Amino acid sequence: MRLRRAFGAFATGVTVVTVGGDAPRGMTANSFTSVSLDPPLVLLCVGKDAVMHRSLARSGTFSVSVLGAGQEGVARHFADRSRPMGAGQFDAVGWLAGRTCDAPLIAGAAAHFECEKWRAYDGGDHTIYLGKVLRLDDLPGRDVLLFHRGRFRNLAPEPEGVAA
Repeated sequence: MRLRRAFGAFATGVTVVTVGGDAPRGMTANSFTSVSLDPPLVLLCVGKDAVMHRSLARSGTFSVSVLGAGQEGVARHFADRSRPMGAGQFDAVGWLAGRTCDAPLIAGAAAHFECEKWRAYDGGDHTIYLGKVLRLDDLPGRDVLLFHRGRFRNLAPEPEGVAA
């Protein structure tokens, strides 16, 4: 518990990772980061006991939707283990068909990354997946949803007249 609390001191963005195919799946994840610009690589970590772990192991592609401020309900939906399996789990949220991969993309997200699975590494009770970005879309200026100390949070707006 102490380790989890200490990890929680680091604020992270909130994403929904998705795979397509015959059994599409989505999962809320905050262990996502950029790795490289050349080639364009992203990293995500998935618990070995998660249904998504089995889905990613079988899939050659995946997508990541970086959730925007106000999408806490979407994050909670894809973190709920009692949600339907397969395509039915996407009925409760707005989504778009990916243009490059067949994984659904979350509508209204701040950014979308469509990726080819590039490498997978053992990471203890998780697997570390690297994905090569094949396509990306972003909404500049859109605030993102954050997770910090066990709670969802939004960025506070900057006071007017403050230079970045």
